[in-house]
Amino acid sequence: MNLDRKKTVFAWAMYDWANSAFATTVMAGFFPLFFKHYWCANADVNVSTARLGWANSLAGITVAMLAPILGAIADKASARKKFLIFFAYLGAAMTTSFYLVAQGNWPWAIMLFVFATIGFSGGNIFYDALITIVASEKKMDYVSALGFALGYLGGGCLFALNVWMMLQPETFGLADKAAAVKVSFVTVGLWWAVFTLPLILLVKEPPTPRQTSAFANIKAGLNQLKNTFAEIRHLKTISLFLLAYWLYIDGVDTIVRMAVDYGLSIGLEDKDLIVALLIVQFVSFPCALLFGYLPKRIGAKRSIFLALAVYIFVTIYAAFIENKTEFYIMAIFVALVQGGVQALSRSYYARIIPANKSAEYFGFYNMLGKFAVVIGPILIGSVGLIVKRLGYSCDTASRISISSVAFLFIAGGIVLYFVDEQKGKEQVEYLQ
Repeated sequence: MNLDRKKTVFAWAMYDWANSAFATTVMAGFFPLFFKHYWCANADVNVSTARLGWANSLAGITVAMLAPILGAIADKASARKKFLIFFAYLGAAMTTSFYLVAQGNWPWAIMLFVFATIGFSGGNIFYDALITIVASEKKMDYVSALGFALGYLGGGCLFALNVWMMLQPETFGLADKAAAVKVSFVTVGLWWAVFTLPLILLVKEPPTPRQTSAFANIKAGLNQLKNTFAEIRHLKTISLFLLAYWLYIDGVDTIVRMAVDYGLSIGLEDKDLIVALLIVQFVSFPCALLFGYLPKRIGAKRSIFLALAVYIFVTIYAAFIENKTEFYIMAIFVALVQGGVQALSRSYYARIIPANKSAEYFGFYNMLGKFAVVIGPILIGSVGLIVKRLGYSCDTASRISISSVAFLFIAGGIVLYFVDEQKGKEQVEYLQ
């Protein structure tokens, strides 16, 4: 394999540019707003929050159950690219279909959102796994950070255009804001589909030694999964890292998916939240690149600790926000570390797993990430409902629920402290 080739690395990283439009415009931006005001019109704010949390959880459970199985099959068949393409275009098609959902029809909106999220999350399993065939260990932190940086830049550019469309729909020949948001969903689907093409064309996956039938690949993949369950008991470093990742990525993903909903719950206006999202996108771009170089100075694990410390501050600070300026400050702090913690977690994990089983091991990685997201949104939604039923206001309920996320960053950091990268590499070499 020709590792670290500039064209291949850039083509791989462009998939982050492609699918981050969904993460930004849909997951973090317009879908929570549109879901509350259009598809859940006149519903109680805590009810719509709970529905959104349950939708995220359903998608997370589905991906989590399938991830290791599909990863093992993809490894045996050298089909990581094929699986990525399937999930990417599933997500793009479902996102485009939001255009067809009528006002008040929240069940259909939920269904499409679940399938679109499955496409997004499923594609990321195989995208992450492909890093081992495009980057050497020496360059892995930088390449992983480059992907996230391009993702924030690409997602931010399209989101900025979508915001312009929403604020001035007449400029684009659209009837109103609702029509503009629906067209924005279409642009996300097209953006995702088009910018996946560089990876498809330029990233070459090594072929299997011999051609086998689909049934044989499935059987071999399931046998590999069984063997991996047996061997992972001996790979204590990987298990420990996955536990730490499961804990702290719950907080990261929960903030990504529920931040807009939280802002609405404490009384901020739509335009304020959109500005905050744009701040996150464009501040995260250079910060993610900087995190790619930070491990050379202080090490990857210490860099992750730094990011977790900032997140703990953010979750506590969020409970005391009173106005949009304070919300913008929170957005800047999130942007400083969001791309960094994601990028370095991916590259750190890639260095301690068997390269020939990368899709399967990233299946476990993404499985735990999705199970974490199952807990996070339900935690926020359920705590908010419980506190409200105890007689507190919606505002108080929202603040208490968001501050509880700090526990996940603290617990994840404690477990990560005991992870030894060098020992992890030795354990993998011993088993091979």
